[in-house]
Amino acid sequence: MPASSPASPFRRATTLDALNASSRGTAMEPLGIVFTAIGHDSLTATMPVDQRTRQPYGLLHGGASALLAETLGSTAGMLCVDEGQGCVGIEINANHLRGVRSGTVTGTARPLHVGRSTQVWEIRIEDEAGRLVCVSRLTLAVVSLR
Repeated sequence: MPASSPASPFRRATTLDALNASSRGTAMEPLGIVFTAIGHDSLTATMPVDQRTRQPYGLLHGGASALLAETLGSTAGMLCVDEGQGCVGIEINANHLRGVRSGTVTGTARPLHVGRSTQVWEIRIEDEAGRLVCVSRLTLAVVSLR
């Protein structure tokens, strides 16, 4: 008997258009972050490496990578909770492994744990050649929205 794939953690249906529309007027818009794919258990977005996201030494700013990672993880986390619930970040770490000076980076978030009160997401950010630039882990608290 063939192995079946695990159920998707996503409970809420959405579209790339809806996710990108929700970024208008937020920190994601001026940094050029664009959601590009919703997978079975993943969410992907791109971010340009340009004057908006580089630090003074010409490299992709670690804070911009962390913002991309938290955007991906928290947005994916919101897709995993019931109506009336939300997710807030309570811890993020980011290991910056390779410098990037230009082009576009792509981040993909995948769940490590999706529980009733917490979630843990791994976000991998790669350059245009598919080389790992940053790996991040984000812990979210699941909260009631009132």
